Amino acid sequence: MLNNSRTTLLIFISVFVSSITFWKTPFEGYLHYVIFVLLLPGFIKRFGIPKTPFILLFIPAVFGILQIYAGNNTWAGFIKIFVGVLLSTSFYEYVMLHYNFDIEKIFTYYIKGAYFVSIIGFVQVASYYAGFEPGYNYGWLLNKWGCVPNSSGGIRMNSIFSEASQCAIMLAPAAFVVIYNIIYRKTYYIHPQKGLVILLATVLTTSSTGFIGFFVTGILIILNHAKISNFIGAGFLFFALGTVLHNNSPEFKGRIDSALGIWVDQDFSLENMNSSSFVLYNNYHIAMENFKANPVAGSGIGSHSVAFDKYSLTLRSGILDIEFNKSDANSLFLRLLSETGMVGILFILIFIVKFYVNRSRNNPESRHWIIGNAVLVIIILYLLRQGNYFINGFPLFMWIYYYNYKNFQAKYVKQPETETTSNATAYA
Repeated sequence: MLNNSRTTLLIFISVFVSSITFWKTPFEGYLHYVIFVLLLPGFIKRFGIPKTPFILLFIPAVFGILQIYAGNNTWAGFIKIFVGVLLSTSFYEYVMLHYNFDIEKIFTYYIKGAYFVSIIGFVQVASYYAGFEPGYNYGWLLNKWGCVPNSSGGIRMNSIFSEASQCAIMLAPAAFVVIYNIIYRKTYYIHPQKGLVILLATVLTTSSTGFIGFFVTGILIILNHAKISNFIGAGFLFFALGTVLHNNSPEFKGRIDSALGIWVDQDFSLENMNSSSFVLYNNYHIAMENFKANPVAGSGIGSHSVAFDKYSLTLRSGILDIEFNKSDANSLFLRLLSETGMVGILFILIFIVKFYVNRSRNNPESRHWIIGNAVLVIIILYLLRQGNYFINGFPLFMWIYYYNYKNFQAKYVKQPETETTSNATAYA
């Protein structure tokens, strides 16, 4: 087993570097697979075979195999995704064990990683305007997409991620912490001055998903502080920020306008065919049709591409043939709806609600609510705009969310009431 510092470095490389691919067939060979192979033998030797991932995946496995014989899935699609989910879920449960369920330590490492990739993003933008291509186009690093141009002749910051929206999603939990620190003059996990680097990096992605992350952050902070003035102030702030972005960012304006044209008016004319807007709408249509056909447990994990070939709007004449996100539905919610039906949707909703940690007035020293709500932002953004089950260490964030709740329960809720009250009074 590697020493702790090298193990930590490899773990968080597996979280932040999912754009590097070594091969593309028969499946995409990501860098994090290499890290899994390096670290898993040592983890297995120390902790044994994990049981929870097998228990969690038992029902999807049974229904997935049944759907193969029903003709709604393929062995190749099922095995590829099942093994990927099992492997990544197990690996990141081992990460929990490796750090002895010290969620604050794990979250602190994540914050440092978010700051570092934000710095790389600024180097990328600066290199572009300096004309230094190796500094902004990371195709030489086996990056899946390289750089992302914008309509005004520049680039959208994607740092070391495959696309700008993925960058915004991965920075979202850190942005939550930064926004909270700025509003309430705290220094939790990162100093506000460093935090501004993360916020500005999110803005420079010009991603509508990043703006949604800001909105979700505001809502969660408001819900945990429950002040009318906060509602009013946040509403004004988000309206103003949205107006500024709409008027000054052609990419943001184009995505919003095309989304309204497609979702509200169902106008599939060429001017509304912004790829991201149409891809999401098309996968919504596919997922709904597939859900109607397989409402209980979906058509099996790994089957959305089969449903795509059956129900895609691109099969109609006069609509552009766009097959982006054919396998992952461009949204975890839509993919769960399509591949796991009501079983999967109920699981994720119950998971979010049951293990949510809100701000406790009786325990003001607790930071569990900050970690839980910060991670909830990325879970929500995955549900909205990222359909891959395990890219960028998503299972790690699910484990953080779960064990953060368990730690909070063990430290505060399950203590005798008198002890908890006295601790809160002493802190105040």
